[in-house]
Amino acid sequence: MTSDLLSQKERSLTRLALSRLARNNLALAGVIILGLLIFSAIFAPYLTPYGPTTMDTSLRFQPPSWRHWMGTDQFGRDLLTRVLFGGRVSLTVGIISVGVSAILGTIVGVTSGYFGGWWDLVVSRAMDVLFAFPAILLAIAIMAVLGQSITNVMIAIGIVNTPIFARVTRASALSTRVQLFVQAAEAIGGSHWHIMVRHILPNCLPPLAVQISVAFAWAVIAEAALSFLGLGTRPPTPSWGLMLNEGRNVMEYAPWQPVFSGLAIMITVFSLNVLGDGLRDALDPTAGR
Repeated sequence: MTSDLLSQKERSLTRLALSRLARNNLALAGVIILGLLIFSAIFAPYLTPYGPTTMDTSLRFQPPSWRHWMGTDQFGRDLLTRVLFGGRVSLTVGIISVGVSAILGTIVGVTSGYFGGWWDLVVSRAMDVLFAFPAILLAIAIMAVLGQSITNVMIAIGIVNTPIFARVTRASALSTRVQLFVQAAEAIGGSHWHIMVRHILPNCLPPLAVQISVAFAWAVIAEAALSFLGLGTRPPTPSWGLMLNEGRNVMEYAPWQPVFSGLAIMITVFSLNVLGDGLRDALDPTAGR
């Protein structure tokens, strides 16, 4: 009976959060834009007749036209095609790196907040060390050690984001750890694993959902920054940051080359930020019903 009541309460809270999110126009716009970006990245080969690395030197620096909607670059490559395929790189890096950092950070944060003691002390000091470095400089240092590749970009961004997720889940675990329902679960003999998974972790999910959207936006910017600096994607593979780097020297007579890749980054980050704001408002238990 008690478990049925709890499941009904969880479903009602989920419906309440979804209804709040549906009433947030900015959040819905973010969901739609992000969905379109993911769709265009997945089906990029079917949305354009050109290849991302196909060169035609007779079409160098062509301005936007009906044939090339975003113009061409210094090698005659279609920029729309490269922006679409560059979205594959940015979104893949964001999804994998944030997924890894969220899993690692959640495990570390929940166990740290639940058990406390020497484990919490070790984790907290390790996170302090990582937080002592500016995020992008830490990512550059990791890339300098690991070398230039997309896989290493994911590893670097994942390591940089892990302390943030660990802090968020640790704070939620500490506040949940002292609640009566957790003490009741311990009193009836519940195992540590059961208590953490069944009682602690669900209360960490709302702030985690918001943090994932924020970390995803930062991962897109970080991947673009690393590629812009020559530490990420290798040419001729398309990447928004690499396209910015290639276009910065031709802005005077071909401004469309860096502008469209910059707009792609801006739109992606904007959609993720407004989605994160909407999730924060929808999952806020103190908000009016």
